Amino acid sequence: MNIFRLITDASLVVKAILLILLFFSVFSWTIIIFKRKSLKSAAVQSQKVLVLFKKSRNLSDVSEASKAFPSSPLASIFQAGFKEIAYLAKSNPQAAPNGASLDNLSRALTKASNAEVAKMEKLMSFLATTGSVSPFIGLFGTVWGIMDSFLNINMTRSASLLSVAPGIAEALVATAVGLFAAIPAVIAYNTFLHRIKDFITDMEDFSLELLSIAERLYGTP
Repeated sequence: MNIFRLITDASLVVKAILLILLFFSVFSWTIIIFKRKSLKSAAVQSQKVLVLFKKSRNLSDVSEASKAFPSSPLASIFQAGFKEIAYLAKSNPQAAPNGASLDNLSRALTKASNAEVAKMEKLMSFLATTGSVSPFIGLFGTVWGIMDSFLNINMTRSASLLSVAPGIAEALVATAVGLFAAIPAVIAYNTFLHRIKDFITDMEDFSLELLSIAERLYGTP
């Protein structure tokens, strides 16, 4: 029995379900490819920023060099932190700022970190939705196919395999397509979520280093 023949001969409801599942699958694969590329680029560039940050003793030089790494969340955090540090130095050229100034720096770093996390988590919800919803959509196609099989038995007054096989086959196709859409989405979601958690840890450590530098330079004596 040809699977393409089964799809073309399927009922309108089953065809609609298969189209919906096809949309989920294609869009989720597009997101998977995009997220994999963007997270890899972010990791590579962040490593370069981190090496640059540890080697350089001049924050201004790091600020200029980090502009060459737009995909790095660490570069964005550093830019936000350096902007606040420069403001502290400009507003208090002679005296050391008070603790409130360093609190402002901490808030700026936190805000930048949250923005980067939100950027990395963009479209992740669709992968989660695909992984959780697609099997149930396929299950609905399964139920509908079985209903068609029983209706066919009632119409033909025959319970032979030939009368019920098409409906059952449609049901199995819908289930298979649902799983085909869901499984890669679940795997990708869990993989990307783990990578994002690693990025969050790196950003927290990097922010603490910037705060430590600011405290040494501008902390209250």
